[in-house]
This record gives sequence, structure tokens and C-alpha cells, in this order.
Amino acid sequence: MKFGTDVAKKGLWREAAFRYEQAIAKAPDNAHAHNNLAVALEANGDFARALAEYKKALELDPNNNYIRRNYARFAEFYTSYTKTTGKAASVP
Repeated sequence: MKFGTDVAKKGLWREAAFRYEQAIAKAPDNAHAHNNLAVALEANGDFARALAEYKKALELDPNNNYIRRNYARFAEFYTSYTKTTGKAASVP
């Protein structure tokens, strides 16, 4: 997780996503790892996967305000993005 965060701070989002995926493989119930992976995927433009990871993070830790804020911010963006591009959205 720490290495993923370190490379994310440098803007190396693909490497960060890879590191967070490794963290999730070791601890699938780690809500923060899912949230961080979602942020990295979002930065890489992989919005559909980012949405799935944000939802998983919320499912694992629904009362975490940090994760909830990230998801809300992304959901607002993604809804607008899908309206603009015509791609289907499944944001609750």
C-alpha cells in the first residue's frame, strides 16, 4: 500500500494501480486498497473499473467518510461524463 501511495504521489498511476491490485490480492477485504485502486484507475481513465472499485470499497466500509466522499465526487463526474459521451452509466 505504501509503495502504491508513493508512486501515485509521483503521478505513476499505472504502477500505483498494480501495487494496489497486489495489496487487494493479499487482503481482499481492505477497503482502503479498493478505494486507492479506484483513484488510480480513475487517473488512468479506466472509469468503469474505477466505479466498480469505489463500490467495492463502500461495500466493505460503508461508514468511512473518506471513501464516501471519493465515491460521491467520482459519481458526480462519471454521471456527467456518461451523459456527454453517450456511454452507459450505472451509478446509483
